[in-house]
Amino acid sequence: MIRRREFIAGLGAAAWPLVARGQQGERVRRITVFRILAAEDPDGVAEIAAFLQGMAQLGWTNGVNVRIEYRHGLGNPDNVRKYATELVALTPDVILSIGGALHVWP
Repeated sequence: MIRRREFIAGLGAAAWPLVARGQQGERVRRITVFRILAAEDPDGVAEIAAFLQGMAQLGWTNGVNVRIEYRHGLGNPDNVRKYATELVALTPDVILSIGGALHVWP
């Protein structure tokens, strides 16, 4: 025969995984944005603004359900290599590259 306290403790232990699972939020997605030029470039500012507006219209908010990381190559091939490697190492869900062609291979 099982005692009342043991029965209640057993119910609590069995229900705990369900409670913990219900409290977990949706996974925050990671997007990395790489621009060849500087952050202050007028075209780049407009492109990033349009990107963020489009994301918001789709229900994605930076810092809430998505984390967006930015890097800017400043037109320098060494920076392009460095920051591209950095962004890939973050293991993002999406990498967005904005800008024209820049030859970075030796």
